[in-house]
Amino acid sequence: MTPSNSKRTRNAFFIALLLSAIVGGCKGPLVLLPGGALEGATVPAPADWSFTDEIEVVQLETNPSEPYSVNIWVIAADGSLYVHSGTNHATWIENMEDDPRVRLQANDSIYELVASRVQTQAEFDRFITAYVKKYENPPRNPLIGDVYLYRLVVPESAM
Repeated sequence: MTPSNSKRTRNAFFIALLLSAIVGGCKGPLVLLPGGALEGATVPAPADWSFTDEIEVVQLETNPSEPYSVNIWVIAADGSLYVHSGTNHATWIENMEDDPRVRLQANDSIYELVASRVQTQAEFDRFITAYVKKYENPPRNPLIGDVYLYRLVVPESAM
C-alpha cells in the first residue's frame, strides 16, 4: 500500500468511526436518517396546535413496540394537527397503519397521540390551504385518494 492509499484508508476509517458515533449516540432521527425512541418530557396535548406554525420540523415516533422516529413537517389547521407523506408509502406510514399510536416531539415536549388517516377531499383541501400558508408550496398531488394524510388526535383514554 502506498503512503497516499494508507492515508486515505486511515481518513476513511476515522470518518466512518465519527459518523457511527454520531448516529449511534442519537436516539431520535438525525436529519434524513430515522431514529428510535424520542427522549424528553411527555406532556398533555394542547387544545390549540397553532404554536406549531412557527416550527419547521418536528419529530414523529411510530411503532411503540420498536420505536421508529422521523423528522417531518407538521401542519395545524382548523384545530387539528396533520402529518403528510404525499404518495410515499414510507416505513412510518406502514407503522401507523399497523398501530396508530404515535409520539410527536415539538420543541422540548412530547405528546402522545393517535394517527387517523384523512379520507375526505374537503378536509384535505383545508389542509392544503394551511400547508401553502406555512411552506409556500402546495403538496405535489391535490387528490386525497392518492396521498397519505394523517390527523393526529389525543387518544380517547387521555380525555
